[in-house]
Amino acid sequence: LEIGCGGTIARLVKLGYRVGMIHMTNGEPTPRGTPETRAAESAEAARILGATVCETLNLTNRELMDGPPARYALATAVRRYRPHILVGMSGRTVAASPDHYQAQLITEASRFYSQLTKWDDRFGGAPPHRIEHLWYRPIARVGENLLHPATFVVDIGDTIDQKLAAIRCYKSQFDGRRWERLEHWVRSMAGFEGGHAGFEYGELYALPRPLGVTDPMPLFKEWGFPSPLKPHAT
Repeated sequence: LEIGCGGTIARLVKLGYRVGMIHMTNGEPTPRGTPETRAAESAEAARILGATVCETLNLTNRELMDGPPARYALATAVRRYRPHILVGMSGRTVAASPDHYQAQLITEASRFYSQLTKWDDRFGGAPPHRIEHLWYRPIARVGENLLHPATFVVDIGDTIDQKLAAIRCYKSQFDGRRWERLEHWVRSMAGFEGGHAGFEYGELYALPRPLGVTDPMPLFKEWGFPSPLKPHAT
């Protein structure tokens, strides 16, 4: 979350929106740190970013699989917090953990499960909730994972340091040379993604379908388009 979306989380909070963070696993078993240490680190990272909610689901690292139990767990949280937008990672990381792609599938299915009626017993009695929009955060850098119907970039120029401070909370995971490499990668990717949209730093997001607009001109306001013409009084 912090590595992929930290800049946007901080940016949205600054704009006055409420943002929640849901971790699917506590990282155990992981060679570095303990569940208790990582829980404290994630809580501090959420505080730095300004997130209203920071919760960890009772799912297992390395064995994360899309299926009813995982779908119920995330959809239950969705029903409780009732967000307007759900953000999840996107893409197959063939050289890294297969949990990443499973998390995408779980997120997509949970969005659907959260709105189903006559099934409240599977979600702790939480009532149905329909999520209006799903955002993807592409994490893999291969061609097949960049083929989305629409993308946009969030300007994180004023929150990049906040993002890095949140990631730095995970001292059990990133120390010494590991942190130096990660910081370089995060800044480089933020510069790459932001540069495409004219920002110093940015985070790219994708949508599962094209976004419809009735007036496209505000999307290009930085290009200096004039205000809409008004008819002359008669």
